[in-house]
Amino acid sequence: MWLELQIFGFRALWSPYYMLFIAVLALIYFYLTGPGKKREEEKASGSQQLMFYTGLILLYIIKGSPIDLLSHIMFTAHMTQMALYYLLVPILIIKGVPFATWKRILDRPVIRPVLNFLTTPLLSLLLFNGLFSMYHVPVVFDFAKSNELIHAGISTLLLFLAFCMWVSVFPPSKQFDRLSPILKIGFIFANGVLITPACALIIFADTPLYATYTQSGAWMDALSLCVPAGVLEGLAGSLSGPEFFTPIPLVEDQQLGGIIMKVMQEIIFGAIIAYIFFNWFNKDERGMVDPVPEAAYEQR
Repeated sequence: MWLELQIFGFRALWSPYYMLFIAVLALIYFYLTGPGKKREEEKASGSQQLMFYTGLILLYIIKGSPIDLLSHIMFTAHMTQMALYYLLVPILIIKGVPFATWKRILDRPVIRPVLNFLTTPLLSLLLFNGLFSMYHVPVVFDFAKSNELIHAGISTLLLFLAFCMWVSVFPPSKQFDRLSPILKIGFIFANGVLITPACALIIFADTPLYATYTQSGAWMDALSLCVPAGVLEGLAGSLSGPEFFTPIPLVEDQQLGGIIMKVMQEIIFGAIIAYIFFNWFNKDERGMVDPVPEAAYEQR
């Protein structure tokens, strides 16, 4: 498959503009937590830097490497991309920024009330999972994959809502710490329940659901989102569909994608529940109370 993908060229495979975008984000982070910090508490620790830069690298792998191109060819790659993009990257970014820096960014007259509303646990839970499920309704999915602006808008909105959702579990400051550890665990379980119908629809469908992966015209429209127009026009006569790149039947690719999404979700959620539980247990052992005071947030 890798040799076949070379026909799309370097720009389609490695997205140099997205690489530049990631580099800019890394420089902004370095400045805000280094030379541009206003307080010593804004300096990022080694573990925070590791999480943030890992998040950026993972973000590039998901959206700037051949995985992004493959997501327009194989549904399996698309669902792998979704699981990492929305269920892991936001956590690494949130945990990688010092609490004092988050406070400096979020504690503004316009930003604070909007985020206070959108990060309400129940609302953020319903908004993210509702839009995620709606996005994978075949007619919506095919329409989004045929229009670059719509596709970018939905992907960005979903990522923003994923951040809002994860704020309830990993609050960047005291004002967002609304849930006790046991409620955070319940929040994660609720996430798993709400995302299941979309996965089940895909796993148990016995026919291909998405024209994006079955009809040559819709498939070429989807490829145009990441392949330069000139390259795609030159290849139009030689590409028949996803079967040119993979021997996996369309229905099995679709079902495998749903299974991968559900399994990866369970692994990530399971790890988070274990993290919350053991942190809770250790705090109880030390006689600490929850929620953590603001001063403790700034020191972390």
